[in-house]
Amino acid sequence: MKKVLLFLLLVTLLFSACTSQEKSLQGSWSLTAYGPEGATTPAAPDSQASITFNDDGTLNGNSGCNGFGGEYSVEGDQVRFSELVSTLMACEEPLMTQEGTVFQVLNDTASYQIDGDTLTITKDGTALVFTAAEAGSLPQ
Repeated sequence: MKKVLLFLLLVTLLFSACTSQEKSLQGSWSLTAYGPEGATTPAAPDSQASITFNDDGTLNGNSGCNGFGGEYSVEGDQVRFSELVSTLMACEEPLMTQEGTVFQVLNDTASYQIDGDTLTITKDGTALVFTAAEAGSLPQ
C-alpha cells in the first residue's frame, strides 16, 4: 500500500510540475493591436506585422514596414531585447506610426504576458498585442 501511495504522490508531483510551467514566447505571433495600454489601435490592415521567437534566443519579424532581427532573453515575466537591427524603408501612415510603437516597446526590457493564444508585450504604458500565428501563415 505504501508503494502505491508513493507512486501516486510522485505522479501528482510530476503532473503539477509539467502543468505549472510558464508558457513560452517561442513561435510566431501576428500583431493585432498597438498603442497605449487599455486604448490600443488595431494593427494596420494588410501590414502582416509579426514577430518570431526562435529557441536559440534569436528573433525576427516585420513591423509592417521594415523587417528586423536580433536577440532576446527571458527572466520571469520580463523579456530583454538586444542587438536589434532593421531595414530602413520609409512607408506611408499608419505603418510608420505602428513601426515607431513596435520599436519603442522592443527597445531593451519589457514585460510580457501570455493569455491563451494572445501575447501582450508592454513597456512604459505602451502595449503590443499579438495572436499566435498558424504554422506557415507568416511571410518569410
